[in-house]
Order: sequence, then structure tokens, then C-alpha cells
Amino acid sequence: MHRTPPSLQPKPASLSACEMTEIVMPNDANPLGHMLGGRLLHLMDIAASITAMRHAGNPCVTASFDSVDFHTPVHIGEVCILKARVTWTGRTSMEIGIDVYAESPTRGERRHTTSAFATFVALDPETGRPTRVPPLAIETDEDRRLFEQGEERRRLRLARRHARG
Repeated sequence: MHRTPPSLQPKPASLSACEMTEIVMPNDANPLGHMLGGRLLHLMDIAASITAMRHAGNPCVTASFDSVDFHTPVHIGEVCILKARVTWTGRTSMEIGIDVYAESPTRGERRHTTSAFATFVALDPETGRPTRVPPLAIETDEDRRLFEQGEERRRLRLARRHARG
């Protein structure tokens, strides 16, 4: 009888989700007082990386960032809230959805500012080679929708890679 190793049992997105907060300081911003896109991408990569490692149970590396949409700027003095969750899993890779919100620390008003999807590959800590990741346990209709959309995003990523040669 073949048994799936415990580390490869399906895991729900809720077990690996990450939420980070950071206040935007002047050195994080451009001359307009808006958070630099590169600085925000750095924080998004960290939140997504934490999520990927939690899900995989192994070190993970960023393979791609796509569908990055900056809806509205994050301003100096606002609290930047990053939420990341696994949306799709393959054999050795997984897609992480990231949403960013800006919040006024004094008024508590919050708005959605940025969204993106990042792909991570899990690595075996001894060999540094890609290693299998647990499947994503689909628990809600939202999980199912995100997973199906993730399948399509993966297909498009592979088509782009193939078109570049």
C-alpha cells in the first residue's frame, strides 16, 4: 500500500497565509511622497516567500512575479499591510497571491492599493534542487476559483517562456 508522506498531505491556504505590516517612512518614498514601487515589491516578495516556505516546509525561491497591479499609491506615514496566500500548487512550484492595503494609523481607514501573483519553487535543503510541494487543499469556493485561475496563469507563464525561446 502506497502512503503519501505527511509532508505532502494537502494543506489549506489558511495554514500558510502571511500578514505583514510596515509603516512607510520618507526613505521608502519618491519625491511625491508615494512609496517606491521597488520597495513595495521587496516587501511583497518577503510576504510571499514566508507563505511559500510555510506551505512547502522547505526553502523556496522566487521564480516569477506577474500581474502586478498598482491601483493607488501608498503614502508616507501610512501603514502598509501585505496579505499573502497560496492560490495554486504544482509539483515543485506554487503561486502566491499578494494583496496590499494602505491604512491611516490615526483614522483606521483602509484601501486596497496593489495586487500581484508570484511563483515560487521549493528547494531540497541538502541538494538545492527543486522538490515536491504539498497539494493545496481546496476548502472554499474562493479557493477553487483562485486555483482554477492559477492554472490559467501558469499556462500563460509557460507560453510566454516558450515564446521567448
